[in-house]
Amino acid sequence: MLELVDVGKSYPAPGDTAGVRVLKDITLKVEKGQSLVIVGPSGSGKSTLLNIIGALDRPTHGHVLFDGKDLAGLDEIELARIRNKEIGFVFQLHHLLPQCTVLENVLVPTLADKNRPSTKEFSERAKSLLERVGLRDFMLYRPGELSGGQRQRVAVVRALINSPKLLLADEPTGSLDKDASENIADLLIELNRSEQVTLIVVTHSLKLAEQMGQVMELNDGLLESRSGT
Repeated sequence: MLELVDVGKSYPAPGDTAGVRVLKDITLKVEKGQSLVIVGPSGSGKSTLLNIIGALDRPTHGHVLFDGKDLAGLDEIELARIRNKEIGFVFQLHHLLPQCTVLENVLVPTLADKNRPSTKEFSERAKSLLERVGLRDFMLYRPGELSGGQRQRVAVVRALINSPKLLLADEPTGSLDKDASENIADLLIELNRSEQVTLIVVTHSLKLAEQMGQVMELNDGLLESRSGT
């Protein structure tokens, strides 16, 4: 469902016409329902790669094929639709709206679709997902009343509310303590299996990486299978 073909990314640099090459001719195939972790040192381009996969950024060269569509050939309106409906994002910081309840935060992505099903249908899905992640009794709480781990679980549910085909998580446990990190890791793995959502995670956590189906390492702009995986 996802294929990268010779994807590269460069940024302008003063006095250097070639610029700084962050990603170098990356080729990757990810099947439906697969889980993949990308590890690598800070500054290696992991988040840049994830942003390109999620249509938040465009490669300098190469192609990103998502569900048979070449993202480079789509306009911003269609890319926005794909980001909202077909790709879910979980970041290191939860980015919840502080003035909204847990339930309202989860439902925010549904508001962008003018042709969305009934509000009741989405509300029922949101409540079901929140119950599955242990937040049934916190739906009317606001983010400031939750722990860090609880807020991140809300962010995961928000990413799943539109039933995306692909879930991208950028350091989802990076700001959490050990117990909360393990809970989020277990949650992502369980949802990958139960929701059949393709999962790609960028992380520094080797413990999380060891639990996933495939681990690849990004280093010096090159993406390779991690030794021993």
